[in-house]
Amino acid sequence: MSINLFDLTGKVVLVTGAVHGLRMAMAEGLGNAGATIVVNNLSKDSLETAVKEYKECGLNVFGYEFDVTDEKGVKAAIEKIEKEVGPIDILVNNAGIIKRTPIVEMAAADFRQVIDVDLVGPFIVSKFVAKGMIERGGGKIINICSMMSELGRDTVSAYAAAKGGLKMLTRSMATEWAKFNIQTNGIGPGYFATTQTAPIRVDGHPFNEFIVKRTPAARWGDPEDLQGAAIFLSSKASDFVNGHVVYVDGGILATIGKPANE
Repeated sequence: MSINLFDLTGKVVLVTGAVHGLRMAMAEGLGNAGATIVVNNLSKDSLETAVKEYKECGLNVFGYEFDVTDEKGVKAAIEKIEKEVGPIDILVNNAGIIKRTPIVEMAAADFRQVIDVDLVGPFIVSKFVAKGMIERGGGKIINICSMMSELGRDTVSAYAAAKGGLKMLTRSMATEWAKFNIQTNGIGPGYFATTQTAPIRVDGHPFNEFIVKRTPAARWGDPEDLQGAAIFLSSKASDFVNGHVVYVDGGILATIGKPANE
């Protein structure tokens, strides 16, 4: 009997913060592979809008309003999800924020907020979801990292610090939980064509030219390009893959780039 290694039918997936852009694209990919999707957000309005859009695509989706940095709130939400929807088989730690401020101008409170959402949040959510996975004998956790897990960039010190930390948290989770048949990995998106990047993707814009020349694939990523990695790391196909970050970046991290005159 043949087995579809990428089939997620019957699986419950929690994707935090998946209410727009790349986050929705990944969740849609998992839903199209058969999974029941659970999404969360702090904004009730954006959560309801996203759930409506998912359902219009024919997906089985549920929305829950909670803050990933609130330990008591997360614990209560996970218990409610598992009671109302079912045990969480796959967790995608996707909620995140970024503040673009030079280091010498950045307030410590702003730096801490980014770390809290982008790094402490995945720690909190994973902790409570993993307890159930351990009891049931397995599960998948995917942390959404970044190229800033590897590289620095002007004005995003807090984001880069958080995403670098998330890469190492991913490895620590894999180290502690692999013996329970839990695979913990990360996805590091490159530069993607979204509504947010539309203003800088026009022909002639310096950043558009920089990204196209800097990327060996010579293009911006399409949101659907992330779906394959998400499905792979959520499925039986990755049962012996643990502690890795898959960079979906068109090859940027593989090269120092082209000479300026090429």
